[in-house]
Amino acid sequence: MSTFSEFENYDGFGLAELVKKGDVKPVELVDAAIERIETHNPILNAVIYKTFEQAREAARGDLPDGPFKGVPFLLKDLIATWGGMPMSSGSRFFQGYKPPRDSELVRRYKAAGVVILGKTNTPEFGLTPFTEPEAFGPTRNPWDVTRTSGGSSGGSAAAVAAGMVPLAHGNDGGGSIRIPASCCGLFGLKPTRGRLPMGPDLGEIWFGMAVEHVLTRSVRDSAAMLDATAGPDPGAPYYPPPPERPYVEEIKRDPGKLKIAFTTRPMVGRIVEPDCKKAVQETAKFLNSLGHELVEDAPEIDGEAFSRAFVTMVCAEVAADIADAEVILGKKASHRDFELATWLLALMGNALTAKELSRALRYLKIVSRSIGQFFQKYDLLLTPTLGMVPFKIGALQPEQQLSSAEVGMMRVIARTNAAWLLNMAGGIDKIAEGIFDFIPWTPVFNVTGQPAMSVPLYWNDDNIPIGLHFVARYADEATLFRLAGQLEQAMPWFHRRPSVAMGA
Repeated sequence: MSTFSEFENYDGFGLAELVKKGDVKPVELVDAAIERIETHNPILNAVIYKTFEQAREAARGDLPDGPFKGVPFLLKDLIATWGGMPMSSGSRFFQGYKPPRDSELVRRYKAAGVVILGKTNTPEFGLTPFTEPEAFGPTRNPWDVTRTSGGSSGGSAAAVAAGMVPLAHGNDGGGSIRIPASCCGLFGLKPTRGRLPMGPDLGEIWFGMAVEHVLTRSVRDSAAMLDATAGPDPGAPYYPPPPERPYVEEIKRDPGKLKIAFTTRPMVGRIVEPDCKKAVQETAKFLNSLGHELVEDAPEIDGEAFSRAFVTMVCAEVAADIADAEVILGKKASHRDFELATWLLALMGNALTAKELSRALRYLKIVSRSIGQFFQKYDLLLTPTLGMVPFKIGALQPEQQLSSAEVGMMRVIARTNAAWLLNMAGGIDKIAEGIFDFIPWTPVFNVTGQPAMSVPLYWNDDNIPIGLHFVARYADEATLFRLAGQLEQAMPWFHRRPSVAMGA
């Protein structure tokens, strides 16, 4: 089958311009994307549900005249609902479930003109910064198929990096857009809390710490999609101040001289690998050469206390997720329905008192206040996105983090629902330590609600991408987009492609 051979040379906005000029038909773009999915997905395992015939039918029909008219798109299999289509949330418990209606965000994606070709892989309930669900198997990194693509939007990231589609949906509760963007050499923006709609079936997720957006190869695709989808929906609990102008205009504006704090010291976790430190040091020098003021500084927080409070919140939410799932699906859950770590988190959540949860949330809000004070002095904070280079698949699974005896004990606890034994066993703490070593910064800014982005500015000697993490003040995506536009011009990355993506 002959398809549009120049597909990978355009971002989504560029493909839409070709459609509007009549140079290519939407169905040709859909066929090109399908060809690339069929070529690369057997290796990467990024796409778990395929809706190719529905996509072809939509592409031949009367698509909305939005900024991404005719552009192939993939939806992450988590949070955002696509009415009548399977939604597993990475879990075997949800196998066969089809939500009854589109979420508001999916409705806005469709109004922007995209054509959805399927759904991408995610860890169970999006809980891990790697994408290795037992229900669907691991997603592999296009830059090195032995390594993680990150998580929890790892399927979307691998698909975009491999050239299957120019952009794909993701969500971010502890870094889940920025982490896979870093692993896969993409641009990934986490918008300000409340910037995008969660309705009509959700008010907020993880007490407002989880948000949604897209992973892209170009900055303008991220900006244009945020323009197309941002804004409150009916019943939204809050909404940040609206932008002064469209974000797609911001990327063309001079950012001016920014005062940027930078650090390689972990805010949570214990280690930062040399390649990640080097990426920040070289980027700081480059930013200085562009006229920005760089100051080595960072907010001070108690990393251990933060980690405990964050995990407490997650445990409560996982317990609630499983309870809600039982109601939605009309069946009782057991340890056999979930991965070991998921079930143990739920057991811990069930054992929490209201006082313990409330104190954890209060602590996280106090952290937000102190970090807000820090940003009175600086326009941005620069860190590595991650504390480690993308690791080998399986490296952070419980079986690798714990001894065989500890894993055995965890399985006994899961089978017997003996939540009281969990603190004594200590296994969850060890698993959490390994995860926070990988993500020493990203969860902090889900707690604060500030916008943050991972920018693909550095590759190590093994040609593995290492993202640079920039955080702005609350509701100031504009400054991020201005700087991202400047960096994209000065250090272009769009045509850097992983070996898996070549020769489609």
